[in-house]
Amino acid sequence: MKRLYFLAEDVVSTRRIVDDLLLHHVDERHIHVVASDEQAVIHADLPEASLLQESDFIPAVERGLALGGATGALVGVTALVFPGIGLAFGGGAILGAAVAGAGVGAWASSMIGLSAPSSRLKAFEEAIRDGHILVIVDVPKKSEQAVTDLITQHHPGARVEGTEARVPAFP
Repeated sequence: MKRLYFLAEDVVSTRRIVDDLLLHHVDERHIHVVASDEQAVIHADLPEASLLQESDFIPAVERGLALGGATGALVGVTALVFPGIGLAFGGGAILGAAVAGAGVGAWASSMIGLSAPSSRLKAFEEAIRDGHILVIVDVPKKSEQAVTDLITQHHPGARVEGTEARVPAFP
């Protein structure tokens, strides 16, 4: 999946963009709108961005899994060095500690990530404050160009603001 970013001028043009995306068979759950005036977005029945899109939750979980798993594996290797303990647990100590470390790391970092604003959305903060509306669209790689062409051809006021190569499957 690819994540595409577009800046729309106002709620009316955003509604048209969302309608065109829906007609182009983009699922509504793959369209996310970020605006400074949340009431206007709700009133226009636009798909609001969730906490997953507006926070650093997913990158934080990924970092926590990696760091926690590595730390746990290191603790498991250390346990093997101690005589008596290492023989009793064997390779299971490394695996168990790595899994436990990954779980704790993911949990702890997810709590931090939920409270931190999305680092990717920082680039759009000024435009959103100025009244523009950010439209985030998750599409399969093969549809990226078609969706970008759709927006640029039918919505000259919308600005293509880039793509993100990898989008997790679960948001």
